Amino acid sequence: MSTIPEGVLRSSLQEAMADVAREIDAAFEAELQLPDDPSARLYEAMRHAAVGGGKRLRPLLTCTAADLFGVPRSQSLRAGLAVECIHVHSLIHDDLPCMDDDALRRGKPTVHVAFDEATAVLAGDALLALSFQILSAAPTHPSAEVRAHLVTELARASGAWGMAGGQMLDLFAAPDEHDLKAITRLQRLKTGALIGWCLDAGAILGEASGDVRTHLRGYGQKLGLAFQIADDLLDVCGEEAAVGKRLQKDAEQGKATFVSLLGVERARQQADLLIEQAVEHLRPFGSRGSLLAELAEFVIARDR
Repeated sequence: MSTIPEGVLRSSLQEAMADVAREIDAAFEAELQLPDDPSARLYEAMRHAAVGGGKRLRPLLTCTAADLFGVPRSQSLRAGLAVECIHVHSLIHDDLPCMDDDALRRGKPTVHVAFDEATAVLAGDALLALSFQILSAAPTHPSAEVRAHLVTELARASGAWGMAGGQMLDLFAAPDEHDLKAITRLQRLKTGALIGWCLDAGAILGEASGDVRTHLRGYGQKLGLAFQIADDLLDVCGEEAAVGKRLQKDAEQGKATFVSLLGVERARQQADLLIEQAVEHLRPFGSRGSLLAELAEFVIARDR
């Protein structure tokens, strides 16, 4: 395995989360300044969805993985902003009446409720386009080859081979077709592919060797499944005020989930096992993987 360059990782997860949330909000503020024309409504809708909300888990994963390779923060933050654009785009579209039909997201009205459906569709589309605009620009990395690699992998993770494909499986598969194997595949696409990209992006920015990327991908794969189990548990056991969205939707819609298939206790045990396996993938990084290990623990301990 290649030697990983020395770098300084912040030991406090709380501090790291606060830092990246502040940085991502500032970046969205800069990117989404309101124009003085009728398109301002589109920017307002994008800002409504993107600014001041969410855990910023994906940018934090991206920046933390990139820190392992000494990537400048200015570069890793751009990659983190790009993946957050994709994530927010997916939330806007998931909340639409033609999808999950939700009125509440991150404790405030969803975009189609606060504005209208057409504006919500355009806001999601614009954030999707903004993601690739950010990644492909020179400030993201001096190498055009590295930037193209990031774009290609994010397109794969967010499209029919990833997030969008998983959403399609979720929408149209019959409940009796969703055994544990099928649910695992669905969630690896719908949730895990984008989380996996975050870890891979850090390694791509750092121009790391293939074996190093393999360890980070393994961590990301296990983390993504654990994250989804935690979401399923919150949907059943969480408090709506803390979570910031309507709960128990899966049961209402008759959807099979890790919790409905395994039960609450077995689902929790499975999430714990996945986190143990995720952390094991960090062993080659030594103490410098500590923040990623803390992040893994947070994923299954969170209340929102």
